[in-house]
Amino acid sequence: MEGGARLRGGASKGDIRQKVWDYLEASGLADFPRPVHRRIPNFKGSHQACCSIRELDMFIRAREIKVDPDKPLEGVRLAALQGIKEYSVPVGLEGKAQVDLVVVGSVAVSEKGWRIGKGEGYADMEYAMMVSMGAVQEDAPVVTIVHDCQVVDIAEELLGDHDLTVDYILTPTRIIKTDCKRPKPRGIIWHKVTSEMLAKIPILRSLHYKEKQAGKDVTLQDAHSDLANTNKPAALNQRATAENIRPQAAMGSAEIGKHCVEGDSLSPRLEGSGRITTVYVGNISPSLRVSELKCALREFHVTPLRLNWQGAQHRAFLDYKDKPAAESAVSSLKGLILGGYPLRVELAKNQRSQSQVEINSQKWV
Repeated sequence: MEGGARLRGGASKGDIRQKVWDYLEASGLADFPRPVHRRIPNFKGSHQACCSIRELDMFIRAREIKVDPDKPLEGVRLAALQGIKEYSVPVGLEGKAQVDLVVVGSVAVSEKGWRIGKGEGYADMEYAMMVSMGAVQEDAPVVTIVHDCQVVDIAEELLGDHDLTVDYILTPTRIIKTDCKRPKPRGIIWHKVTSEMLAKIPILRSLHYKEKQAGKDVTLQDAHSDLANTNKPAALNQRATAENIRPQAAMGSAEIGKHCVEGDSLSPRLEGSGRITTVYVGNISPSLRVSELKCALREFHVTPLRLNWQGAQHRAFLDYKDKPAAESAVSSLKGLILGGYPLRVELAKNQRSQSQVEINSQKWV
């Protein structure tokens, strides 16, 4: 845009981000938190830009709005609170939410609706997750709030299938209708997802598990890289991946067939004496079978030493060799949904000695 960040031809996404961040800081347009680099940048006039959303019929009619937590979108969250919109309502895989309007932050955006975020892919991923959950339809409009200088030319070839486009751009001086015809993400593109993202987002882990059980190809970006960099047979690659990646980073990378085969080679043995650490798993679905829980534990690479199944009480206890292993299991399983029920996973309040475990629990078989 004239008077804004000047971009050379052939600029990459990274080039565009850097130019916009630099210009906001150098021109005195940047606002708290500073510096704006590596963020969805807040800018002077963001509240004014947000207020113009009240002029959009889609906002007036919307019953459920999804607003990203970025600082420059604060005014939209306030506008939603002043209406009849519910605020910060958590939505699970089995939820009945139907989002009518999505508001996202951007580092740069074009008048054609091409959008560039801060480079981590979370806005794109969250939208794709909502599509996979059935929480948002393709015709739900997407709005972004930016300063006028953030509206720049972006080459369409920079965009991937996973990139979210926008339908409206709100600035302190303009409301831009993009008339964007490029399709938005129609679900999660798993080969764009990293193990790190899977570890950070519990509901993403649940979606990964659900789609894998449905027979879809959910191979992660990391796994594609591993396969490309080795000449080992596929079966050996999977084994190496499972052994070399830390548990929470390896979620979903190992294949599971239609049945969970539980051989002796997968059953860890109790060794030595002393205290083990127990994990409590609650809110278990009445229809869930112990074999299904065991399959999930294997899928997330958190196989316990022993499992004490108490299905009638909708709970189970998992015994691990030490506290770090137990804490890793809690981190990996937290947010997992099985049988339509989100599991409650935490370290058990009452820890037992190994001798008590051997008397009261069954070995993992």
